[in-house]
Amino acid sequence: MTNNQPMKEIPVKIKQFLSKFFRNHDLQLDEDIFALGFVNSMFAMQLVLFIEQEFQLTIDNEDLEFDNFRTINSMTRLIERKTALVAQK
Repeated sequence: MTNNQPMKEIPVKIKQFLSKFFRNHDLQLDEDIFALGFVNSMFAMQLVLFIEQEFQLTIDNEDLEFDNFRTINSMTRLIERKTALVAQK
């Protein structure tokens, strides 16, 4: 992810993944998926695996906070942060 274009794709990819589970709901970037009641522990695991595989990064234990996964925007920020850390190494 060297230019801005792929970064803009992050929320699009997350929304595409989530839309499989939120079929009848047009999920907004800042909408709390936990408050909507769609999230259970199995879904949370799927979401973490999707992010790790799709964006080729590792979600560490300290990243496993609700606030990092509450909205598409918060997941995007987490991915951008993790991607920036990998790029610095």
